[in-house]
Amino acid sequence: MRVPRGRLPQDPASWHGFLRDYFCDKDAVAIESVGDVHLHLSWPDEAERHVDPALQVGLRWWGRGVSLGSMWSAWRRDGRIMTSLYDTWTLLSWCEWLARVPSSTSEQVVILHVDDHRDLGSPRLHLVNGALVDAITKEEVRLTDPLTVRQAIESGAIGMGSFMTPFLWQCPQATVRHLCQPPKMQADVRQMLSLTIAPDTLLDPDAERLAIDLVEGATDTESYLGTSDTAMWSRNIEGRPALVHIDMDYFNNRYDGDSAWLMRAPRFDPNLPTMLSKVDDLINALAASKVIIEDVSIAYSPGFFPAEFWQPVDRHLRTGLARIL
Repeated sequence: MRVPRGRLPQDPASWHGFLRDYFCDKDAVAIESVGDVHLHLSWPDEAERHVDPALQVGLRWWGRGVSLGSMWSAWRRDGRIMTSLYDTWTLLSWCEWLARVPSSTSEQVVILHVDDHRDLGSPRLHLVNGALVDAITKEEVRLTDPLTVRQAIESGAIGMGSFMTPFLWQCPQATVRHLCQPPKMQADVRQMLSLTIAPDTLLDPDAERLAIDLVEGATDTESYLGTSDTAMWSRNIEGRPALVHIDMDYFNNRYDGDSAWLMRAPRFDPNLPTMLSKVDDLINALAASKVIIEDVSIAYSPGFFPAEFWQPVDRHLRTGLARIL
């Protein structure tokens, strides 16, 4: 794709960081040509781009011929459980659910978000005359049509950190319960999810992208609760349909996608017994909530959750889920 040179920073040395911020999960190579800049997008496949030195251990366990360059596309379904390496595929699972349930069910949904991040970023989706348009392919995206959602994930328009935003635009009555451990979650957060828009900073400066802000609301009206307390997280939602998203970095986020992780403090890097205990706490909280679990998505988050723990934590988590699903 081509964009005018003036849409990029004046100093070409800043292009790499600017493009990384814009495209997030995909790499963009920029080549200047006659006043324009040609952008070549690709999924990262070089070892230097991935910060976990044990990543191959996890990929061998996952199997299915997955490589560094194909991690983004790795997912599978087993009954009500969608499993993926990148948590972006959670949105596809939720949209498949949306396509088969009546609006009376989706209007009552609670999202049980177990993650070291909020994932409320702005996807590369433009709002055009009430429709969602993939900013990269220019194709329409309909959350009630899972195929279009899958195509937007494949293009990179919807990515890690932004997959929840289009769903909340589609289901504005949804409630989000976010379970997150310290140091990211130091105190309970009770706020309202506010649908808003953000300007596109590259592909179409006149276009508006979906966004969500967290704002203060009246007491007892919050649609977003962030907490590290499993009892509070699971309270007062009995009987509601629930979409459960479990990002493994909730249990350990040693790397947090940061190549300088060794110098970061404090670092969220508990040992395996502590992680397994937190899995038990999570399963017990889900059981105590008495929600109707409609769908579970599990993501391993390469470069965040250490690959040497994928297998043992997965085994313990699935054993627990089998008791309550």
